[in-house]
Amino acid sequence: MKSDNVKSGMQQAPHRSLFNALGMTQEEMKKPLVGIVSSYNEIVPGHMNLDKIVNAVKLGVAMAGGTPVVFPAIAVCDGIAMGHIGMKYSLVTRDLIADSTEAMAIAHQFDALVMVPNCDKNVPGLLMAAARVNVPTVFVSGGPMLAGHVKGQKTSLSSMFEAVGSYAAGKMSEEDVLDYEQHACPTCGSCSGMYTANSMNCLTEAIGMGLQGNGTIPAVYSERIKLAKHAGMKVMELLEKNIRPRDILTEKAFMNALTVDMALGCSTNTMLHLPAIAHEAGVEINLDIANELSAKTPNLCHLAPAGHTYMEELNEAGGIYAVMNELNKRGLLYTDLITATGKTVGENIKGCENKNPEVIRPIDNPYSQTGGIAVLKGNLAVNGSVVKRSAVVPEMMVHEGPARVFDCEEDAIAAIKGGKIVPGDVVVIRYEGPKGGPGMREMLNPTSAIAGMGLGSSVALITDGRFSGASRGASIGHVSPEAALGGNIALVEEGDIIKINIPENTLNVDVSDEVLAERRAKWQPREPKVTTGYLARYAALVTDSSKGAILQAPTV
Repeated sequence: MKSDNVKSGMQQAPHRSLFNALGMTQEEMKKPLVGIVSSYNEIVPGHMNLDKIVNAVKLGVAMAGGTPVVFPAIAVCDGIAMGHIGMKYSLVTRDLIADSTEAMAIAHQFDALVMVPNCDKNVPGLLMAAARVNVPTVFVSGGPMLAGHVKGQKTSLSSMFEAVGSYAAGKMSEEDVLDYEQHACPTCGSCSGMYTANSMNCLTEAIGMGLQGNGTIPAVYSERIKLAKHAGMKVMELLEKNIRPRDILTEKAFMNALTVDMALGCSTNTMLHLPAIAHEAGVEINLDIANELSAKTPNLCHLAPAGHTYMEELNEAGGIYAVMNELNKRGLLYTDLITATGKTVGENIKGCENKNPEVIRPIDNPYSQTGGIAVLKGNLAVNGSVVKRSAVVPEMMVHEGPARVFDCEEDAIAAIKGGKIVPGDVVVIRYEGPKGGPGMREMLNPTSAIAGMGLGSSVALITDGRFSGASRGASIGHVSPEAALGGNIALVEEGDIIKINIPENTLNVDVSDEVLAERRAKWQPREPKVTTGYLARYAALVTDSSKGAILQAPTV
């Protein structure tokens, strides 16, 4: 056992004395040491139930003959961090989580790990750590929140943000907003639509690192506790069989995950996280593969904010395995890959029935013949940009309009709420990338303000920052190279015509190369927005925005 390095032999007598100080028995020390990475805290609604999940995992590990040992991982609530300086810290926590978990796991020589994450950066951070540490590992998330109910309609967090925009537009009263406030988020769990947290938990299942139901069983269901117990038991089976994350996280497994991503219509943040996880597993993903896969992968689900169904309904319809089984009818998945279940993909999804064709469209009756995400390139995004195509209304799939240019999120929101943005405009928010932000903030507040003002089907938004999975409309993020590194988004001027063509995967500013060159000659890098602390160290490491904005944020 790997843990013998800290438990066995005369040289380890001092180590055993410290285990004795923990109250660990001789019997426990003779068993495999299984680290349970707990993301429990009392500030993130998706994490407030993780103590119960962790206790269930501990029981499962012990039942299967292991010694469970819990240690923590941090997590930020993106909703609470939204719209202020706190959002600059959200993405960077992914790497803090990966780094700290790697340090804990290797320093203490765990034989296996069970990761218990739930929210946005916590899931990819722990997947990155799993790939680095490479001991048998199973993931079990805290599960999604149930949908809220307002005025007889199901709702979620994105509706809450849009309600604030509607209030600013005079379309909703303070009492109406309070109704949303009290009822939009009724339970613990990750927010109830196909936002980043649920996207990544679903893709953890699709890529083979989580058990069936990991992405969809609601947080408040007792079935979630059963799943956690099974995860604890399953990791002991993986340890016995010596099945490790890098055996599972192969190039073909990432192709499966991207394919399921397209079918589900996941958050655009998956285009940040999947390549970063792949990089840690020794697999390099060229972002161009996204469009290639999208071209042949039908979009089967329209969960909020793209539609009016929620995670609980996806779970009832058969969950991720049912989606994968639909995709497999057209041979779109690699089915011979080993997974954390100890079985292959094909064995996992066999017989998994689609129980509701209104929630999971049959493969022959999709919402669209192309996938839910598109990567756009052009002179405004030489290295690429990302849009959630499944959440764009048909009339905005091709759009031209004048640029309304802002150098930070706050200025853009003030202009939107002040009525200075009109139908046809293209809002450009720059200097919000990994280096320029620093930290690459999500732009849920601007998109929600646009929707709340009734402009969601007539105004586009482009940024070198990110978009939340809760964003909808023609919201194009991750523009690379970012403005702080001299990308062409820094050269756009007020009134320039922006041309968006999502079917053709292009994003351009209608300005000649000569004019762009003249503007570049006059462009000056901006002084750093943050000069001390973790964000400053993070920003200093971003030297290639194609990696910073799309492939991976740097590790400090």
